Amino acid sequence: MDPTVSAIALALGGPSLWLLALLGMLTFVASHKLGLTYQLWHQVDTQSPRHGGESVAEVLKAHGVRHVFTLVGGHISPILVACEKMGIRVVDTRHEATAVFAADAVARLSGTVGVAAVTAGPGVTNTVTAMKNAQMAESPVLLIGGAAATLQKGRGALQDIDQLSLFKPLCKFCATVKTVREIIPVLRKAIAVAQSDTPGPVFVEFPLDVLYPYHLVKREQLRAQAAKGLVGNMVNLYLGNYVANLFAGAWEPRDISPLPVRVPHATKSQVQQCVELISRAKKPLILLGSQVTSPPTPIEVLRAALEEMRIPCFLGGMARGMLGKNSPLHIRQNRREALKEADVVILAGTVCDFRLSFGRVLSRRSKVIAVNRDRAQLLRNARVFWKPHLAIRADAGSFLVQLNKGLKGYSCPQEWALSLKETDRVKEKINSEKAEEVLELHLNPLKLLCQVDRLLPEDSLLVVDGGDFVGSAAYIVQPPQPLSWLDPGAFGTLGVGGGFALGAKLCRPESEVWILYGDGSLGFSVMEFDTFVRHKTPVIALVGNDACWSQISREQVPMLGSSVACNLDYLDYHVVAEGLGGKGFLLSRQNEEQMDDVIKAAQSECRNGRPALINALIGKTNFRDGSIAV
Repeated sequence: MDPTVSAIALALGGPSLWLLALLGMLTFVASHKLGLTYQLWHQVDTQSPRHGGESVAEVLKAHGVRHVFTLVGGHISPILVACEKMGIRVVDTRHEATAVFAADAVARLSGTVGVAAVTAGPGVTNTVTAMKNAQMAESPVLLIGGAAATLQKGRGALQDIDQLSLFKPLCKFCATVKTVREIIPVLRKAIAVAQSDTPGPVFVEFPLDVLYPYHLVKREQLRAQAAKGLVGNMVNLYLGNYVANLFAGAWEPRDISPLPVRVPHATKSQVQQCVELISRAKKPLILLGSQVTSPPTPIEVLRAALEEMRIPCFLGGMARGMLGKNSPLHIRQNRREALKEADVVILAGTVCDFRLSFGRVLSRRSKVIAVNRDRAQLLRNARVFWKPHLAIRADAGSFLVQLNKGLKGYSCPQEWALSLKETDRVKEKINSEKAEEVLELHLNPLKLLCQVDRLLPEDSLLVVDGGDFVGSAAYIVQPPQPLSWLDPGAFGTLGVGGGFALGAKLCRPESEVWILYGDGSLGFSVMEFDTFVRHKTPVIALVGNDACWSQISREQVPMLGSSVACNLDYLDYHVVAEGLGGKGFLLSRQNEEQMDDVIKAAQSECRNGRPALINALIGKTNFRDGSIAV
């Protein structure tokens, strides 16, 4: 039994037999604690001004972390102050979810772990959706959470909840740091786990008393001491020993370098089987998913391998832009029809979930090679709606590079790629014609997106956060280069825009970062314009404002006969951006002829260091009728 609990029980009184038993136990504990206390005190530097936050910052610095995203709180102040002193940029946001989204973007773009730090209780719970999004997007995010002091856990301390139970289903690794000497080994392990095998988020919580300096923790212990007497002496002995254990060996030298990261690779035999299949194929296809952008394979090396094989590719998620803007290998339209014709299909990090109709779009006649780091994702819906010819648990990017080496000069039949490109041209001609249609009251969203696509510079990066408007953008706007498209991923989370753009701009300060917002999703993170201004991270937000949750309305109204909860207003979002220190522009039918000028003016403001928001009043089209509404 915890001696403190025993002492409290004694103080409350009770039957004499219980009192005698508890007193005996306390005496026994005390006799053993005295020797331990003596040993611990010789390992504690009671004069050191150092604190646990410094150890956290040292580990992050050693792992190449350049940014920590946060919403400040007293539980984590030592970490933030230490990071600042170590030269790690601390970026504070207006919501904890934004901090995690920003860390997620950094993880995707930088090839290292992204880090967010939030205070205990509601600070931690505010990140749950963002952490689930990171899990499903396979982003290596480290969430640092504050927590109540170790002795106060479960005793009604401020913002004290069971945080680990919340995050165990969401994270690859969860831990509580219980002593200062544990900080470094626990953090090193967490960061390695986040990046190993299938990347994903991890959570480490830091109780107050492992982060603050010894003299402050000791002062709080003295305040908590019980009255004199046998019981008081027992409690005070326990508390003193407890603090000594917290700081014992705290500042001994420890290795802070990164631990090895495990990456699964295909065997030579598996690669050779695929080489033989592709060599005989007449109509092969590759479907690239976000996983191909994960380390260790450099993007340029992967792109070169794909261009050498000359196999037509469909790109999804973070793989968008992999082949540049005008590649003859990149097929953008009619994926369902192409999959019906293909004789060999490589699912390179692509999962048979709702995005591939759970595998039903794959032809039973095709030989399907599935490559994925995650065993569950590798075989998602297999043998129900589709059957893999080969299922390889491995890193998809390095697998494709190995495959290209094994093919040794193989070149896909060009008539196959040319036929797919021709269907692309037909579909895109139809889209262009739709973009020229004049709507009665508001702008044609397709025309707006076509103009944006035309004016995007080569180094631009696109963040997408919305439903209907963003769904249209996926068909119209082309990412100009690899790693230039950030979407939520399989979870389809609204609200990623502000955080993703913040992280992207910090990773690529010279790039023009755009957020393509729906007017519904804008509401989740428009306050982050304040963050963009304060941290000098100018981005451009384009809001497709149709005064509606159109993704839902498309199905709800015809199926159920009501638009309840779907309707918004044509609000002055550009004025909100101005009020937060940015520059706002209104684009409507009244100034449609100045569309290019407005877009260029927003780009100019961005180059001059000021974030801009274009509030585009758009009408409705039938472009995406029948799309999935969630």
